Amino acid sequence: MKRIVISSCLFLFMLAAKQVIAQDKVKEKADKTKVKDGNYKEKNKEDKTKIKDEDGKTKIKGEDMMNKDDKTKMKMDDSKVKMNETGAMSNTDPYKASYSSNFVMGNPAYSKMIVDLWKDWDDNAFDRHDYMADTLVMYLPDGMVVKGKAANLEGAKKYRGGMASAKSTIHAWVPLKSTDKNEDWVAIWGSETDTWADGKTETRELHEVWKINKDGKVAVMRQFSAKPSAPPPPPAPKQ
Repeated sequence: MKRIVISSCLFLFMLAAKQVIAQDKVKEKADKTKVKDGNYKEKNKEDKTKIKDEDGKTKIKGEDMMNKDDKTKMKMDDSKVKMNETGAMSNTDPYKASYSSNFVMGNPAYSKMIVDLWKDWDDNAFDRHDYMADTLVMYLPDGMVVKGKAANLEGAKKYRGGMASAKSTIHAWVPLKSTDKNEDWVAIWGSETDTWADGKTETRELHEVWKINKDGKVAVMRQFSAKPSAPPPPPAPKQ
């Protein structure tokens, strides 16, 4: 009787273990590991890791989560993205950038230069800094192109001199470096409120991109301007 009880318990234990293993499998062999739990599958072999779940597939190589060329490949749903060691991404987008789509964070000192120039405009102090290259070209929102440091300074002083004040608010700025062109840029956007001599005020939303040359001088500036959005109407009075 005792043997029967022991045999029955052993059989039930083996049956339960078999059911658990069917749902959750882990296999280890030397430098290989496999894990399976429902729709989740994971395989580890030497420095390679493969993961598959119900949401998509991820394949990762290398001890530092990168492969031997410092490249990561990811597949999520139907989109494919490749990232290289520079941080640049290429995919199946329908357009190709005519200048560059390979940018990384640039030199913060160049952002400081452009912020200084914005402050010089507000203070009407154009001789405070010497940041402009002699070959500077500025592209203005109305389509005007001003070439040369001297011409740009003359035009800026004349235009700003007609104002009683100018006050800028900067929303954000970011230094950028095009890795394939090896060129530095700064993108900045904000708003400017100008008060003219007759008391009239005007506010513009601005976005600018500034190119910094090899000598650390401003070589190109492109400015885009828009009227600020109208404020929302006041709520209707309660009836």
